[in-house]
Amino acid sequence: MQKNLIYTPQRNMNNKEFIAELAERTGYSMKDTQKLVNNVINAMGDAFQEDNSVLVPNFGTFEAKKKMERVIINPSTGQRMLVPPKLVLNFKPNQTWKDKLKGGQ
Repeated sequence: MQKNLIYTPQRNMNNKEFIAELAERTGYSMKDTQKLVNNVINAMGDAFQEDNSVLVPNFGTFEAKKKMERVIINPSTGQRMLVPPKLVLNFKPNQTWKDKLKGGQ
């Protein structure tokens, strides 16, 4: 029997559920928690635009990496196209999280 090689999560937590969970855990109101999350995300975005990475202790590192301009070939037409440079967000979990995810804990 062949295993399914593609991982599909059981469900995704949406923004409202995330804010509600965080508010419950911290004891803050939903409104204050939403402001806090928005400020954290905005601060991280500002750091990425300034070519800084963001280290979250006991979690991992977020980093915006520059992808260089490159030429690709459309496989159906054979036409060459230039892909402009862009920033992509990369996340590297710390070793504790890697171990937890690997062990399924």
